[in-house]
Amino acid sequence: MVEQTLCIIKPDAVERNLIGKILQMIEGADLKIKALKMLHLNKKQAEGFYEVHKEKPFFDSLTNYMSSGPIVVAVLEGEDAIKRYRELMGATNPKEAKQGTIRNQFALDVEKNSVHGSDSPENAVKEIAYFFDKLEVL
Repeated sequence: MVEQTLCIIKPDAVERNLIGKILQMIEGADLKIKALKMLHLNKKQAEGFYEVHKEKPFFDSLTNYMSSGPIVVAVLEGEDAIKRYRELMGATNPKEAKQGTIRNQFALDVEKNSVHGSDSPENAVKEIAYFFDKLEVL
């Protein structure tokens, strides 16, 4: 089934000039980029995006990090895009990420793990709508 998912290239990867390398891996995995832009979230915007984690102990650290520098957001599309992109990203903890995944190659630690991807079709819809209006997604 063709589906869409959100991709975020996080501040650590943007700062280290890895945008092109990550996008190349995504395209190499036969995922189509349907929308793309660079943003710098403020703390309130980061808190809004990660509201689902509001009660977790890492919420403040995560939202500080996600508002610390520019990010790149993209809508990816393809057959089973959510599952395939999550496999390409690798485990959240880069020490557990399989060889050849984005996080295995580029992540610095569990928080600064270079990328984010939607974890379900329902969350993909919400996350895409947080950053893109319908006219921006081709």
